[in-house]
Amino acid sequence: MQVGSQRVSSMVYAKAKELLAAGAIGKLNMVTARWDRNSSIGAWNYTVPLDASTETCDWPRFLGTAPKIPFNAERFFQWRKWKAYGSGVAGDLFVHLFSGTHFITGTNGPTRAMATGGLRFWKDGRDVPDVMLGLFDYSEGFNLSLRVNFVDGGEESEGLIFTGSEGTMEIAGNTVSVSRTPRQKEPGYTVSTFTDAMQKRILEDYRQKYPLSHPEGEPLMGYEKYVAPAGYSDSYDHFKNFFHSVRTRQPVVEDAVFGFRAAGAALLSNLSIERGAVVHWDPDAMKLV
Repeated sequence: MQVGSQRVSSMVYAKAKELLAAGAIGKLNMVTARWDRNSSIGAWNYTVPLDASTETCDWPRFLGTAPKIPFNAERFFQWRKWKAYGSGVAGDLFVHLFSGTHFITGTNGPTRAMATGGLRFWKDGRDVPDVMLGLFDYSEGFNLSLRVNFVDGGEESEGLIFTGSEGTMEIAGNTVSVSRTPRQKEPGYTVSTFTDAMQKRILEDYRQKYPLSHPEGEPLMGYEKYVAPAGYSDSYDHFKNFFHSVRTRQPVVEDAVFGFRAAGAALLSNLSIERGAVVHWDPDAMKLV
């Protein structure tokens, strides 16, 4: 069995994983990820077939253990909009951002989660938020910030930014780029409000500790970008990897445990909002603590 988070098979995410492990941005301290949308379809208002009825839809099986209500075509075909049938933006979109983050960093998941959000615009009968923000602590020493916004008046977009001690790495579409700003070798000083005499003494002492020197050596790599070939699809590679595993009996690229850890982390957001509190999680045992 292979879980369907296609980014785990993406050549772009594989390159990002390689770059992070090679120390391209130094020690990771923060990941910022977003998934913003600006359309009705993007907000799950999928078109309902004209022949939708109890004759063409297995309504009792669809309801399962959910509250028993009369047939409702919108709930059947636009089920993500209700808590009774789905897990909202966290289960639908946060989970992809978690999958990508976990694959690139090699972590099992967060240890602490807090979230907020609400129904801001799509007040069409749904009961799940259309805006959600989440913050997560990781024992590896970094924080993750997630955002989903179904009311983004700008361009629809998805992306992740990995911030390290020596640079940043950004994934946008089928590209991954690394940007580095060399860290200053001196601590610097702020003496402009001091008297002239005091400034002189401080600067003389400072230059004894940090003498001026002309930069030498090779030019520093400030920016690099990797782009997937035109027409590339990580979904294609995800299917390809699965078929390869079936044929060779080799392990899949994303097994059920990896998928559960991504889904479990995502659902912490819903739990935090419901409780109005911080939620603690053991990502190794995959249990609330």
